[in-house]
Amino acid sequence: MRDHVKILGILWIVFGSLSLLTAIFIFLLFFGVSFIHGIELEAVGILRLIGIIIGSFLGVLGLPKIIGGIGLLHGREWGRILIIILSFLSLMNVPIGTALGLYSLIVLFNRETIDYFSSKP
Repeated sequence: MRDHVKILGILWIVFGSLSLLTAIFIFLLFFGVSFIHGIELEAVGILRLIGIIIGSFLGVLGLPKIIGGIGLLHGREWGRILIIILSFLSLMNVPIGTALGLYSLIVLFNRETIDYFSSKP
């Protein structure tokens, strides 16, 4: 089970990193579009606001995934609990989030995995 926990940690770090990259891309996309010549002043403000809101939202969602993945790699119980919570939330993110969430729940609720985390100091 230790190998599955390490794989989960890496997958969650990658999943969180992809969320952060998507946040940066969305932010830059909306800000870039706001600099197109001929767009009215109100549209510029709205585009920038949308970029900030969506980029921030995706960034805030990505950070706990990375932190939880690091916690799993270091064998911390708080990382296990955080990833269990994130796994339930990611079940709605079809198809990748659903697959990762199910795999995470199966591994993290396994008796061997619970014993592995409870034996850590």
